[in-house]
Amino acid sequence: MNVMNLNVIPPPARAATDLNYEADLKVALDPILVELLDRAEAAGWDRRKAAYTVMFLAARNLTDSKGPPGNGSSAG
Repeated sequence: MNVMNLNVIPPPARAATDLNYEADLKVALDPILVELLDRAEAAGWDRRKAAYTVMFLAARNLTDSKGPPGNGSSAG
């Protein structure tokens, strides 16, 4: 398992409207996700089910954090 600092995510180098923004974000988040899944698997969890659960939690987080437009709040 490659241990890395999960607290460090590089900031964006482009505007969110740039065509390469999402590709850069994938590069930034991929090693963190790999590390998370490695840790879950090392703890005894099934890697595929852990990945599915991350997708579920990410979707739920987007749904749960939506408040009235423009209020800037997020639940977490």
